Amino acid sequence: MLRLLKSIYTPFAQIASLSFLGLICLTWSVFAIPLYFILPKRLGTKVGRHGICYGFRLYAWSLSITRTYKLDLRAIDSLQGGPPLILAPNHPSLIDALLILTRHPDLVCVMKSELMNNVFLGSGSRLARYVRNDSSRQLVKESVSHLRDGGVLLLFPEGTRTTQDPINSFLVGSVGLIAKHAKVPVQTLLIETDSPFLSKGWPLFKRMPTLPIIYRVRLGRRFDPPTDIAAFTADLDQYYRGELQGALQSRWLPHG
Repeated sequence: MLRLLKSIYTPFAQIASLSFLGLICLTWSVFAIPLYFILPKRLGTKVGRHGICYGFRLYAWSLSITRTYKLDLRAIDSLQGGPPLILAPNHPSLIDALLILTRHPDLVCVMKSELMNNVFLGSGSRLARYVRNDSSRQLVKESVSHLRDGGVLLLFPEGTRTTQDPINSFLVGSVGLIAKHAKVPVQTLLIETDSPFLSKGWPLFKRMPTLPIIYRVRLGRRFDPPTDIAAFTADLDQYYRGELQGALQSRWLPHG
């Protein structure tokens, strides 16, 4: 009987949670569209970022009370009210950015261009003045500007979700370049999850995860602004490989 109940509850919880997330995003979009044009830029940006933070926080709360996830995101709370910096997490799951955004009300997120045009996420992201990644030069310019204004930037060094244990190979890229020009440190975040749910290639409605999913984030090393970007990227890559050896996702990620 217990196994039968679990087999019924799991797909129900998955569909319900995704539907609730869609409802939150669409509801916020209804408000974000006019606010983008009505509010002054600085006020609109603040309202946009807080709206996303608290909307996603409501979603994370629903994941916890339904026991879909066992979340431990408390480590990120210590960064609130701190200095400008770049948050650089590893990226095992599609939900990573969403969950990090719940813990800090003034994050600037670097997003794929197709997500900025998405009906669920686009309007809110534009109000929050998130950064598009379609132009490397513009990405760096806007990110540096936000950091000099006192913001905190969320940027995944892997560029896409992790496909091999412990991480994808890092390319010499934006994290070091932005940190160098903005003269801000890079705070690593170490994400662990025991489920491949929402990982790269996960068939969303064809395969059910085992619930609850364990998901936790801890603060890693904080790197000073680099002078040598290539050396910095190599150090960052090596650091993650050492810290993520034996992480929860090593049980399901293919070994590279």
